[in-house]
Amino acid sequence: MPWPAGMCAAGRGEGAFTLRSMAQSMRPIASTATKCGNCGPGYSTPLEAMKGPREEIVYLPCIYRNTGIEAPDYLATVDVDPKSPQYCQVIHRLPMPNLKDELHHSGWNTCSSCFGDSTKSRTKLVLPSLISSRIYVVDVGSEPRAPKLHKVIEPKDIHAKCELAFLHTTHCLASGEVMISSLGDVKGNGKGGFVLLDGETFEVKGTWERPGGAAPLGYDFWYQPRHNVMISTEWAAPNVLRDGFNPADVEAGLYGSHLHVWDWQRHEIVQTLSMKDGLIPLEIRFLHNPDAAQGFVGCALSATIQRFYKNEGGTWSVEKVIQVPPKKVKGWLLPEMPGLITDILLSLDDRFLYFSNWLHGDLRQYDISDPQRPRLTGQLFLGGSIVKGGPVQVLEDQELKSQPEPLVVKGKRVPGGPQMIQLSLDGKRLYVTTSLYSAWDKQFYPDLIREGSVMLQVDVDTVKGGLKLNPNFLVDFGKEPLGPALAHELRYPGGDCSSDIWI
Repeated sequence: MPWPAGMCAAGRGEGAFTLRSMAQSMRPIASTATKCGNCGPGYSTPLEAMKGPREEIVYLPCIYRNTGIEAPDYLATVDVDPKSPQYCQVIHRLPMPNLKDELHHSGWNTCSSCFGDSTKSRTKLVLPSLISSRIYVVDVGSEPRAPKLHKVIEPKDIHAKCELAFLHTTHCLASGEVMISSLGDVKGNGKGGFVLLDGETFEVKGTWERPGGAAPLGYDFWYQPRHNVMISTEWAAPNVLRDGFNPADVEAGLYGSHLHVWDWQRHEIVQTLSMKDGLIPLEIRFLHNPDAAQGFVGCALSATIQRFYKNEGGTWSVEKVIQVPPKKVKGWLLPEMPGLITDILLSLDDRFLYFSNWLHGDLRQYDISDPQRPRLTGQLFLGGSIVKGGPVQVLEDQELKSQPEPLVVKGKRVPGGPQMIQLSLDGKRLYVTTSLYSAWDKQFYPDLIREGSVMLQVDVDTVKGGLKLNPNFLVDFGKEPLGPALAHELRYPGGDCSSDIWI
């Protein structure tokens, strides 16, 4: 029996649904499925993805908003093939046609959730703008090393059909649609809803959630259809965070501290989890195994990693499993400095968790073989706010005996701290960028505005654990043709461990 029109056959180890996962899908199902001969995008399973080819190029948005440079944001293509004469170089720049969009994260028109559908092809990168709410669709299929603009979705179309704005995370769905989370409404008030795009025409279809059913705040999300669940996170209302961080807003309760549990079939919130020591939950990751009923979220301001899981009663619970202690300091915004966990990743075999402490300046690796008891296996300082010789003096530190040395790579002292991270499919290389969000960069790391951000590469020990900086890899966005730029999230053309979801 063929798949119904518009329905992607999801990949498992044998390239087919199980009856149980079919029954839990909200879409029509086929009674049988066979191995796919000419498969669709991505990989059949996360473990198969680990066998994929080594990355050769990386796409990442570069931002000029808040830098004083009147130029549009652009999509940079970077050569990361050590055999290439252009290794570590920006080989292409695709400028957007507007100013001050604040490109941020990106996603795909289709991915491994449609692995079983040979009619689907991963050819378009979807770039929502955090501030302008504009969505750019970029053709990376025609010439992967020289992307071109395919379509622009104007904010008025999203406002009219969805009443949402300030767009963040993009995920491709098994239905063939593209789903993008929002932080707010048109006026900048908090509103955690989801925009649905047609995955072929990129027309705005409306909201994923039911009318009136948005969360009070939004940011990131991840879905796990075999458990009929999606979970979303919270940053703050755009009006609160847009121009910088004000500690008084924390005291006023204006920053997020909840996870919203959604019924995947009914498109509605069924549970809201309040977290102890869970201020500003940002990036959320289920385990990649589509049968898994647990995952992790990084809470930036509390500097905690929280594990969420389905409990014995069939509802969802959350517990703190990692705490990065704050440092008592002098010469900074507050008397205590949090680590500020801003990005987290899980390796495709669900063995290691990685996260960045943007303010403290360290990148960490934890063994999560026992998800309830993560074990620190690697730590590497890549700049940060507490380096020796800087304006901040550490008065009391529960972890370090002395302040770390400034990071110098290929003669350049690196400004900022580790922020966005991306892991190679085989888990052996981490790529790191240093910009968080232009207004916060300007506030916490003024050097980033003057000097631009960088892209670094870290070698990973996947046997015993451990992180080691590659001293020969540096992409310096301070030397861009139009002036220093702020490079953000990283994407591989074939998908990666934060873009693809297996169902």
